Amino acid sequence: SSSRQRNGGVDGLPPRGRAAAPVLFFFLLLLVASEMGPARVAEARHCVSQSHKFVGACMRKSNCQHVCQTEGFPSGECRHHGGILRKCFCTKSC
Repeated sequence: SSSRQRNGGVDGLPPRGRAAAPVLFFFLLLLVASEMGPARVAEARHCVSQSHKFVGACMRKSNCQHVCQTEGFPSGECRHHGGILRKCFCTKSC
């Protein structure tokens, strides 16, 4: 019929468009399914830097934390560094 030729096909899509529709639907379904996959929780990475202002051996965590806060870090802890001496290391999320 002449209306079929004007529209290019039975449902208004050209014959190639009808063949591509299931392929497009499949990729759309694949995209949606990948977004619904198991959620991954990203763990914050911690950056560590030896304190530049702390003097002497680090004996108390609270002293180390206070000095680190003056250096712009939210936290600090005493760690062994190359032997028996404990040094103050500042930490932050990065």
